[in-house]
Amino acid sequence: MTERVKARGYRDGCRNGDAGQAFPIYLTAVAALLFLALAFFAVGQAGATRNGGQTAADAAALAAAQDYREQLGTALLDAVADGSALEDLLNGRGIGATGACDEATWFAQQNGADVTGCEGPDFLPTSFTVTVKTQKPVGKTVIPGTEDQYGEAKAKAVIGPRCTLQPPDEPSPTPTPTPTPTGDEDGDDGGGSDDGDDGDEKPAIDLDCDGETVTIDPAHPELLPDVKDLFSVHLAD
Repeated sequence: MTERVKARGYRDGCRNGDAGQAFPIYLTAVAALLFLALAFFAVGQAGATRNGGQTAADAAALAAAQDYREQLGTALLDAVADGSALEDLLNGRGIGATGACDEATWFAQQNGADVTGCEGPDFLPTSFTVTVKTQKPVGKTVIPGTEDQYGEAKAKAVIGPRCTLQPPDEPSPTPTPTPTPTGDEDGDDGGGSDDGDDGDEKPAIDLDCDGETVTIDPAHPELLPDVKDLFSVHLAD
């Protein structure tokens, strides 16, 4: 009986000893898993900051391009009214930078970022390239240095022309006019009545926009087509 009790005590002591040795291993494994979880969280947090910066850059670049497109539409109408050349404007050129980068700055700030660079309009194709930096850093994580890391991103928006000038219609042959007398019994000198001088009126311009005819009539500026029909705006790949 005594030997049996001793053997049982020996086995119980071994089990207790094994459990005591395994406990630190468990703690180490749990700590490692916790560190990995926090590291993955830090990576995800950095990725979210980077994605936020890219969203701000995209919005800023599109805002700059859209503002430039609006100015192109106004300049195009003025050119038709003045009889100026339209080729450059239809290709998205010829009006300078305007306030497009100011629009980019505003939209970037609305998305939690500051513009660090705005280039444009660059030719060809006409485009704006905007670089931004997030206003907030990644923050403190288990990875050292992330508290001073900011998201930076760049985006490029392109203004693409959709329209070209339609060639003017061929004039129809003019019949030879019938001679008229220079005067009549009533003293009419044949000069006709003067209904006003229409020589200053500029003709309407027909454009071919993606296969459809679009007319710009300087006499009816309220009928100017939407600038979206004249120029496209998209992010460059």
